[in-house]
Amino acid sequence: MVTLAVFIVLAVIAIASGVAVFVVDSMARATFALAASFVAVGGELILLTLDYLGVVTILMMVMEMAIMVVFMVMFMMNPAGLMPMSMLHNTRGALTIAAGTFLLLGAAAVLVPWPARRGTVPADPTRAIGEAIMGPQMPVMVGISALLFATIVSALVLAVPHGRYDQPAHDSGETDR
Repeated sequence: MVTLAVFIVLAVIAIASGVAVFVVDSMARATFALAASFVAVGGELILLTLDYLGVVTILMMVMEMAIMVVFMVMFMMNPAGLMPMSMLHNTRGALTIAAGTFLLLGAAAVLVPWPARRGTVPADPTRAIGEAIMGPQMPVMVGISALLFATIVSALVLAVPHGRYDQPAHDSGETDR
């Protein structure tokens, strides 16, 4: 019963955050809403005992969103992307394409003759999927994640002209001690 309640809460968070991506009026807020949605989906995967995929989804999406925010701070005309804007463009065309894609994929899922299962389910499906996806590259991915983190920190240090505790210069005649 608790698992069902957590599943429903995470599903509501994922959907609400996904909707927020298109409702909020800034790129930074949309990025954080998308990250929250992916974290909720990762939590759903963990609830479904797909621990590896859930953790990988959470880690990859949070890092991806963090990198995206860093690039917004560095390259957008308004730092942090907090200037109001609309995330909706060509709503009729987008709705038509989305509805057509939904109908096409739904029809394919229902009408395609799916093959029968061959073989048996592995004892630990999560481990089998992880090994199939990553295999011997897992240590490489761990190293790359450390490099990505160092890149994010370096980009922020270069993008921010002063430190956290620096005070802007005032015309009061006082000098810094």
